Amino acid sequence: MSHSARRPSSRLVRPEVGSITLATLTAFYLIAFTNRTFFNRSFEYFDNHLSLAAFSLGLSCLFAAFTIAISVKYLMKPVLILMVLSAASASWFMDGFGTIIDVDMIRNAATTTTSEAGHLITPAYILHMTVFGILPSLMIAFVQIKHRNFFAKLRWNLTAIVPLLLLALACGVSGARSIAAVTRLHKDLILTLNPFVPVGSAISFALASEADKNIVAAPLGTDAKVAGPTASGKPRVLIIVTGETARAENFSLSGYARDTNPELKKRDITYFSQTSSCGTATAVSVPCMFSNLKRSGYSHRAGLANENLLDVFGHAGITTEWWENNTGDKNVADRTVMHSFSNANDPRFCKDNECLDDVMVGQLDTWLSNVKGDSVLVLHQLGSHGPAYYQRYTPEFARFTPECSTGEIGTCDRQAVINTYDNTILYTDHILASVIDKLKAREDKIDPAMIYMSDHGESLGENGLYLHGAPYIIAPSQQTHVPFVLWQGAEMKASVDAGCLTKRAVEEASHDNLFHTALGLMSVNTSAYTPKLDVLSACRKPASGANS
Repeated sequence: MSHSARRPSSRLVRPEVGSITLATLTAFYLIAFTNRTFFNRSFEYFDNHLSLAAFSLGLSCLFAAFTIAISVKYLMKPVLILMVLSAASASWFMDGFGTIIDVDMIRNAATTTTSEAGHLITPAYILHMTVFGILPSLMIAFVQIKHRNFFAKLRWNLTAIVPLLLLALACGVSGARSIAAVTRLHKDLILTLNPFVPVGSAISFALASEADKNIVAAPLGTDAKVAGPTASGKPRVLIIVTGETARAENFSLSGYARDTNPELKKRDITYFSQTSSCGTATAVSVPCMFSNLKRSGYSHRAGLANENLLDVFGHAGITTEWWENNTGDKNVADRTVMHSFSNANDPRFCKDNECLDDVMVGQLDTWLSNVKGDSVLVLHQLGSHGPAYYQRYTPEFARFTPECSTGEIGTCDRQAVINTYDNTILYTDHILASVIDKLKAREDKIDPAMIYMSDHGESLGENGLYLHGAPYIIAPSQQTHVPFVLWQGAEMKASVDAGCLTKRAVEEASHDNLFHTALGLMSVNTSAYTPKLDVLSACRKPASGANS
């Protein structure tokens, strides 16, 4: 055999494809396979089928125009792959849970814990990502793209982009009236456009986070002073339980048919039945409820730029502490003593870096025994955090069956999901009653009170929605109507007119009230206090002297 004879090549042949062709195919893939929620809602919202067709065709043209515009050598593949992977992940949560991936949702995801994230990264999610994200990305990476020189590419790209933009414009004009009406009435529609909204939200979050690093909190309530000692001379003790994902709709105290509050109803509590949250996700609601900005004035940056309730207590000389058993304090306890229970080594209540809320209750006796002066303790619950509701309570609270014993709640019957969620409310009822009992048992030594407020609610399949985090402007009541419980020891309760408080409890309340009600309970005088936002202010007897 001649040495000059060529040996057969063993190299894998990679197919060649033009940049415009690959861009157009990717655009079609994104539209057809990762926008089910967007088009389902479009079919629901549009009455005029011709307008819907024009809307859909116009958006398809815009998708294609964008992917062609970024078909630049060395840039095209990474961007297309990023879009495909982002769209695949976003479509899992949007299609399965009705989640909208806006900036607040990205922030909530970025500040979560690995254990919480683990409940969302299920085998079904991994399979979905493999089929709709990884395999298409590998195909994009595998093919060879035929690129022209710069000027030829510019000419060919414009030849494709300009007609696409003109067609999109024509579609927009032809269906302008219907499109404008639908998008104005249903603001959630454009928020489900995948992957542009999720990717845009992630970029906005990243840019804002970099700027947030330089923010220094401005002092608040530096004039704060405790009005004076209690009549008995005992120290005031306030425990604030910041709940997680409890919705008022499933509290029997709110009229829910199931008895989900059997223990609280036996305690001498006041339940504020018309309470609304500041946000629909922990990363928004928790810092908002501890601020004095109110929902109307709150933003993530404004929250970072101002001190909060715990700082005002500190200025007044009140001992404060934050106990964390959730996904973090969201910067509220930056200047406060904080103790995390997520990694507590207590086999009774802890597993895989998560602990049931009993782990905090078990430490309360020691903390209360060491109280020397006016003190405030915040308990940040794990509560009803989903989707793994079945892991949020001990076996004796599994009273409503059958349960959904998996984090993949989409595979469960909806009633089983509700049963499991209701069991978490039963457990929270027990936790709150236990806190009250421990405070009441020490009334000979302290003047106690407890406030419970959930940070936000939860969707359990209503209108196809699950979990939480919907943009507030379109959020259902299940995500914004939250439970608010107040318990006062005998001395504090004696300073309040009972009939007045009963009437106040059925009026509107919100997270805006926490800051000022807590200051009132601790008898803190400060310019940061607004009496009308203290739910007890109008009901206090003149002799109490608290913030009068």
